Amino acid sequence: MSLATPSLDFFADLSVRVGAPQEVGATLHGQRRLIPILGGEARGVGWTAQVLPGGADFQLTVSPRLTELDARYVLETDGGDRIYVHNRALRAAAPEVTAQLLRGEPVDPAQVYFRCTPSFETASASLAWITERLFVGTGVRRPEQVEVRFFTVN
Repeated sequence: MSLATPSLDFFADLSVRVGAPQEVGATLHGQRRLIPILGGEARGVGWTAQVLPGGADFQLTVSPRLTELDARYVLETDGGDRIYVHNRALRAAAPEVTAQLLRGEPVDPAQVYFRCTPSFETASASLAWITERLFVGTGVRRPEQVEVRFFTVN
């Protein structure tokens, strides 16, 4: 039996503006914090969208090296369609780099493993295909924004 090897196609670049962290503190599962999503932009092939304010990135730092991210927000395309984004990610780095990130300091993206698996929901008939595909991505955390690049898994 021959199975196809998945390939990746570019889907979109997002720049997501974020607010000051809301620290919960050291919980049973790790250091818990919530990062408000203030807005942003998305650009794909032949389309653009705005990141609507009101979403959040729920973060759990489970060790000095590893943070689990769970972001939920809405895009509104230039055509008026809305897309719910649920993006799960892992961010791993040396403990001193993780500490810099948690303090909101800039770090060299090459020092951080930041990979994600976004999923999408929409009521748009023309965009329904995005609910029927898997996506992966890569990202970088800047002091006031997160930049991510999403790819369709074929």
